[in-house]
Amino acid sequence: MGRFESIIITLVVLAVAIILVFSFAFGYLRHVKITVDDASLTHMELVTTPTTALAYNLSLMLVIRNPNWAIAIKHDKPLDAANSFDGQQFDRAHVADKGDKQRAGKTVVYRLDTSSDGRRSVSLGNAGEASFRKQNATGLFEVEVKLTGKFKYTARYHKCKLEATCPLKLQLAPPGSPAVVFQKVECKLAKPENKYC
Repeated sequence: MGRFESIIITLVVLAVAIILVFSFAFGYLRHVKITVDDASLTHMELVTTPTTALAYNLSLMLVIRNPNWAIAIKHDKPLDAANSFDGQQFDRAHVADKGDKQRAGKTVVYRLDTSSDGRRSVSLGNAGEASFRKQNATGLFEVEVKLTGKFKYTARYHKCKLEATCPLKLQLAPPGSPAVVFQKVECKLAKPENKYC
């Protein structure tokens, strides 16, 4: 085999390798990973006059990881987190703005602090109030955080809806009491509506 043929073979092998690398980098999509790494509940009280409401202080450390090594994420709509108790939303927090980007392979940590003095009404109903009283007796509250938003992967045409639920079990720890250990929670992503998401 001559020198010219070996150069051609080397170039062909190199081209195939480059095509394989780009195919893997941009063709194989891994979904974002969302976790609540830390959370604390320092106040939770049921207020029943004049309407049913919750008074609370809730802090979360929400972690969003983009596991793709070549595909970034750009938020097409704001990312919001809704807190609910017994299926009823009691607060909503803004997490990320429209246009915010998350580079490939990067992790972003959001600190969400929400509180209320009990002036916003919550429709818990009789069953919800009974559930609150039961959980209040143990000091362990079940709160669900639901994330909603829309984003686009770079090098992709389709916009993807993001919905994730994070079921939390929070031990009430009033200020001045010993720290409560929180077990990291992996949030469950809703099944994508589009096969390209």
